[in-house]
Amino acid sequence: MSRRITRSSGAALNGADSASAWRAGRKRLRDHSVKRDAVIRVAARAFRDHGFHNTSLDHIAAALEVTKPTIYYYVTNKEQLLFECFVAGLEPIRAALREVKQSRAPALERLNTVLRQYAQAVASEFGWCMVRAEHQDLNPSMSAQVRALKVEIDQGIRRLLREGVRDGSIQPCDFKMTAFAIAGALNWIAHWYREEQAMTPAQIADAFVTVFGEGLRPRAARRRSTRRPAPRNPIKEPPHA
Repeated sequence: MSRRITRSSGAALNGADSASAWRAGRKRLRDHSVKRDAVIRVAARAFRDHGFHNTSLDHIAAALEVTKPTIYYYVTNKEQLLFECFVAGLEPIRAALREVKQSRAPALERLNTVLRQYAQAVASEFGWCMVRAEHQDLNPSMSAQVRALKVEIDQGIRRLLREGVRDGSIQPCDFKMTAFAIAGALNWIAHWYREEQAMTPAQIADAFVTVFGEGLRPRAARRRSTRRPAPRNPIKEPPHA
């Protein structure tokens, strides 16, 4: 069960330096988007660490060292803040899908690029919001947008799988079930990964890409990649007496 936040826990919500980022924006940037990003990032950490229902806008304002009315300048309510956290988490994945459309690399290579971004996103502070937003009390319009964005990611992965089978870089597979298996494994990162663990998000992403990339590669290619090369100067056995 998520523990309830008290005002004294505001420092815990800051993460690395979100409050200082806000202060930097106040002093130097005066930039609406920078401050809004700080609000979203702190909210994502709070929702992850304490749960959506146990986090209030008062707690987020305290973490940022601002007043609650200041938060309303950037979002209309807590539900919109959760939705914005979800969108922020998905954006690197969507950007990767857009980027690989312009590439002529084999589809497996392009898919690995997307999966690397996916894994790092889920291992970030936005991971909890990415996998749990749909199950919170969002209004019907936001819930529909959440589902639509998830479908966009799913269809992008399926498209790369189909292209990989066509270009020979991916073995024939059930596109729907394979996409579900990949997303399920990646989404589960949000349930077990914490920032204090030894592996970084980038290292976790590399590990997942290795597993999926090798598993999707055609069997003949897998055999070639795992075959040990013969030594250049093999030692000859002496003739038997």
